[in-house]
Amino acid sequence: MPSFRVLVTDEVDPQGVELLRSHPSLIVDERPTRPWRDLLGEIGEYDAIVGRSATQIPGELLRAATKLRVIGRAGVGTDNIDLATATELGIAVINAPAGNTIAVAELFFGVMVSLVRHLPDAFASMRAGRWDRTKLLGTELRGRTLGIVGLGRIGGEVSSRARAFGLRVIACDPYLPRDRFELLRVERVTTLEELLEQADIITVHTPLTEETRGMIGERELARLRAGAVVVNMARGGIVNEDALRAALESGHVRAAALDVYSKEPLAAEHPLRTMPNVILTPHLGASTAEGQRNVAVDACIAVRDALLSGALAGAVNLVDVDRERWKEMRGALQLARHSAAIGRAMLAEWGAPTIAQVTVHVGAQFAGAESLLVASAAEGTLAPITNGDRVNVINARARAAERGIAIATLPADPAADPFSIRVTMNADGRALTVGGVAVPGAPPRLTRIGEFKVDVTPRRTLIVLTNADVPGVIGNVGTVLGNAGINIAEYHQARLRVGGEALAAISVDGVVTEPVRRALLGVHDVRTATVVDCGDGESDSWS
Repeated sequence: MPSFRVLVTDEVDPQGVELLRSHPSLIVDERPTRPWRDLLGEIGEYDAIVGRSATQIPGELLRAATKLRVIGRAGVGTDNIDLATATELGIAVINAPAGNTIAVAELFFGVMVSLVRHLPDAFASMRAGRWDRTKLLGTELRGRTLGIVGLGRIGGEVSSRARAFGLRVIACDPYLPRDRFELLRVERVTTLEELLEQADIITVHTPLTEETRGMIGERELARLRAGAVVVNMARGGIVNEDALRAALESGHVRAAALDVYSKEPLAAEHPLRTMPNVILTPHLGASTAEGQRNVAVDACIAVRDALLSGALAGAVNLVDVDRERWKEMRGALQLARHSAAIGRAMLAEWGAPTIAQVTVHVGAQFAGAESLLVASAAEGTLAPITNGDRVNVINARARAAERGIAIATLPADPAADPFSIRVTMNADGRALTVGGVAVPGAPPRLTRIGEFKVDVTPRRTLIVLTNADVPGVIGNVGTVLGNAGINIAEYHQARLRVGGEALAAISVDGVVTEPVRRALLGVHDVRTATVVDCGDGESDSWS
């Protein structure tokens, strides 16, 4: 197994780092947080980088990282990473969205109690030797309406704890099904405006995207009930800080609590620092010993698996597939990739090299994973013809679109095997379908090449021959390969009718060089010889 170098920075928890160090194929270098320009001279040596939010990873650094395969983010947000460039370059970005969930939810309630009971002022007055009991009359949370924007992991944990405080909980999240709200016993509102008009407390728990940037601005704050409280512990920039300050100064918003800011660290002279009705914390959401350990372990496991086995479960720039589903899908991904590679190579051999369309027919057991299978088929189509540029499931669909290749999926025929995958390639007026079955836990098998029924497992190299159905061909082919020192693992001969066209699918262990391929073409009655590199069947998606 090859070795991989991993750069760890931003003081990632030692328990996560030890998971990387414990594998003999991983060479780990720990470095303190530095400006990204200081990394330009060395980033090209690394296959992976693991960090938190302190190290910026812009496009210029990514383009210098010629070996980089995966970025592990020990935390939730990825706004310190140029995600678009990483995707373009085929670099997986994997975060750890679950590890700090409890830490953020608990901080939310710590801050809320502090706000409604004036705890910061109480602490300060006691330290100053005063007894300001009569000045610090608080209010209770019970009976208030909490509006949650984003009912994902953290929003869900906040909602569960809110019931213990006697809060009425409403939430808005257009990307979640109604079942999620019912499971959490949360009232579903369909629009942000509806939530704002009902909430006494609003808290946001969404990622920072173009859609959510500035989502809570002047117009939205004006829709809040007078005396409402605004909380942002998600990402800086979701709540417009200037608009929030104005609403606080006018008294329309009673109080606010912020743990994240549009620019961090928050400037010492920022006006929010001096406002008496604001509680500010220095991005402490995930800052518990347990939270830091959890996100570090999750991120490091994901990076390890990505490097050693090509598993990309949880990559934010890939369709969302959990770890167990990824394991089940590995054979199907290999089959889609190999089927496309075989189809492309055979069409090129037949004089039709310009692929116009790739259609993946997906068996019932793989419903819901069509996007991932299409990406794998696009990878198999493009990887051999991109002049060394990195192409994998992260960027293959975009690369196909750049070349004008249409990508589509269709459900397999209802009568087909539920574990079947078929890839149809259209090129220069010709079409070819290649496919097979991929049962979880078993090697995928090719069962169809064009009109021919075969049964062979693609290993390191697959040879596909078309020939006349006459005696002697199989023996002569075996002699050519034996003389070249190439061991045959499987040899499947198929024909449509006696004495007509035949096809041989031959899985071999060695490398088939061009002179060997020409020798196969020299065998009497062999018409075409196509050689396809199928990798090692494990981590070849990174090849």
